[in-house]
Amino acid sequence: MTRKTPTASVRCAIYTRKSTEEGLEQEFNSLDAQRESAEAYIASQRSEGWKCLPDAYDDGGFTGGNMDRPALKRLIADIEAGRIDAVVVYKVDRLSRSLLDFAKMMEVFDRHSVSFVSVTQQFNTATSMGRLILNVLLSFAQFEREMISERTRDKIAATRRKGKWAGGMPVLGYDVVDTKLVVVESEAERVRQIFALYLELGSLIAVAAELNRRGWRTKQWTTKKTGDVRGGRTWDKNAVHQVLTNPVYVGKVRYKDEVHKGEHAAIVEPGVFERVQKLLAQNGRTSGRGVRNKHGALLRGKLRCAACNCAMGHSFTVRGPRRYRYYICVEAQKRGWDTCPAPSIPAGEIERFLVEQIKCIGRDPGLVTETLRAVRSEVETRVAQLEQERVKLRRQMGRDHGELTRLAKSRCKERTARMADANERIGAAERRLSEIRNELVGLQREVVSDDEVAAALAAFDGVWDALKPREQERVLDLLIESVGFDGAAGDLAITFRPAGIKTLAEEAAR
Repeated sequence: MTRKTPTASVRCAIYTRKSTEEGLEQEFNSLDAQRESAEAYIASQRSEGWKCLPDAYDDGGFTGGNMDRPALKRLIADIEAGRIDAVVVYKVDRLSRSLLDFAKMMEVFDRHSVSFVSVTQQFNTATSMGRLILNVLLSFAQFEREMISERTRDKIAATRRKGKWAGGMPVLGYDVVDTKLVVVESEAERVRQIFALYLELGSLIAVAAELNRRGWRTKQWTTKKTGDVRGGRTWDKNAVHQVLTNPVYVGKVRYKDEVHKGEHAAIVEPGVFERVQKLLAQNGRTSGRGVRNKHGALLRGKLRCAACNCAMGHSFTVRGPRRYRYYICVEAQKRGWDTCPAPSIPAGEIERFLVEQIKCIGRDPGLVTETLRAVRSEVETRVAQLEQERVKLRRQMGRDHGELTRLAKSRCKERTARMADANERIGAAERRLSEIRNELVGLQREVVSDDEVAAALAAFDGVWDALKPREQERVLDLLIESVGFDGAAGDLAITFRPAGIKTLAEEAAR
C-alpha cells in the first residue's frame, strides 16, 4: 500500500488504554505514562516529518477484549475522515487483545494508508517485517488470554465437583462467608414461600406479581471491591424461574449439566423441589393450559384483584351433584374477608362478563383503536426497559473483563476466587444479553396493525360460542396477558398479548 514519503508530514495519533479505573484519579497515571513515552518516540522521528496531534485518545477502565471503547471509536472515525497518518501505542495489547478485532482494525488502517507503531516493541507496520512481528505478538497475547480463561474454567469445574462454592452472584437465602455459603434464615423463609406459592398458583407471572405486591425484592448484596450495591430488583418471570430451578436450595451445586452434593445446608425439602420441577416441566409442555383448566378455570393465573393488588386464585365447592366455582382474593384469604371489597366472585359470571367485554371491543372501531394504542404502549415500554438493561450489562462486562486482566497479573490470595467470580458474572451477563436479544426480536414481531386487531377481535366474536372448552382456553391464552378486577366499581382492565393478537388474526385470515 502507499505510504507517506519521509519528507511529508506524518500526523501521529497516540492511543492509550488501561483495563481498570484503579489509579486513574492520580495526577500522573498509567495513561499519562503511556502518552509520555509515545510523545518521546514521535519527537525522535521529527526528521522523518512526524508530528504529534493534540487530540487525546484515552480509554481508561475499558477492556482490550472488544472494540466497545469510546476513544477507540473516535480514533477510527478520525482515520476514516483522513485526519491521521500513523497510530502510536505504548504496547500492542493497549490497542487490542483480540486477534480478530485487531485484524478488523488493520483493515481500516491499510485502507486509509495509516501506519501502526508500538513504542516498546520496536516495529512499524509500514514494513512487511513489522506486520509479521505484529501478528506473532498479537497471537501470543490472545493465546495468553485464552489460557487464563481455560485455567479459570478448570479451577471452577474442580471446585464445583467437590461441592464447594466457586464464586459468582450470591443467591437469595444465603450469604458468602469465607468462600462458603451460609444460610440467612429470614431469606430462607422467603425462598420456601416462593416454592409454596408456585405450587399454589401454578404460574410464574402470578408468583412474581404476588412477591412484588408484598414488597419483596431479589437478592441484594454489596461488592467487596467497589462497595457497589447490586440486585434488589423487582421480581419477574425469569427471576422466579431461576429460584425455582436452582439446586443450591436442596444442598447441591451445579456445573454446566452436572449436579453435585454441596457443602452447604439445604433450605428446601427435596420432595417440594421435585414437585416444583415436575410442575414446571408440565407447564412448559402445555404452556400451563392443563393446570389452569383442570376445573374449567379459564382465568386462573390471569385474574388479579385490583383493590388489593394481588392474585385471585381459583377454588370450588361441591353441593350435592353440583360444583360451584369461585375466584378468591389471595389477600382476603390471608388477612380476612373484610379487608377486600370483593373477596370472591362466581367464576362463571366473571368469565362470561370478560368474554362479552372482548366481543364489545371487536364491534366498536373506537375501542379497537384504543386497544391498539394500549398494546403498542406496552411493547414500547418493554423495549425501552430492555435497551436500558442491555447498556448496563455491557458496561458491567467491560469492567469485569478489565478486572480479569488485572487479576491475571496479580498474586493476591483471593485471585482464583475473584477471577471465578468475574467469569461467572460475565457468563451470566452474556446469557442475559442473549435473552434480551431474543426478546427484542420477539417484540419486533409483535407489532400489530389496526387491521390485525380488528380481525382478531372479530374472529373472537364470531367463533367463541362454537368452541370447545379447551379451544376457548387457548383463544384466551392467545389474547390475554392479565385481567384486573375492581370489585368496588365492577370493572375489568384487560391487558392483551400483541403476539396472540397477531396469531389469531393470521388464523382468522386462513
